[in-house]
Amino acid sequence: MNLTPHHEHFERVRQDHQRELVEDYVEEIAHLHHHLGEARASDLAERFGVSPAAVSKVITRLKRDGLVNARPYRGIFLTDQGEDLAQKVAKRHQVVLETLVALGVPDAVARADSEGIEHHCSDDTVEAMRRFLASLPNSMPVKKR
Repeated sequence: MNLTPHHEHFERVRQDHQRELVEDYVEEIAHLHHHLGEARASDLAERFGVSPAAVSKVITRLKRDGLVNARPYRGIFLTDQGEDLAQKVAKRHQVVLETLVALGVPDAVARADSEGIEHHCSDDTVEAMRRFLASLPNSMPVKKR
């Protein structure tokens, strides 16, 4: 029986939610660079369905945290630290997605669900998912970080 006070679980969820926005943005910036060659605030606003002002606020936070470089009227670029985080998030996302699909969740549902679940999985949970996927017959193991 787990005797951890409930407030400690809720504190972790609150921290996960704060980190979720940052992770979504760095992952999307990397995605845009890969597919379009650049990431602009207007692209991010469109992708996330938010206002340019909301994007600007997040980009300011990402700059403060050393994850991006951005200048007015120029693209948004990940720093080395931002690139590392984007790769970690993308790999974690892929493991969660593949696990959901392996469990029989329909692809479209698995894609939608993995967008939220990925931010709330500890490294231990993701590693357990990797082991699960590797144990499946005819499975292609997910690459480790």
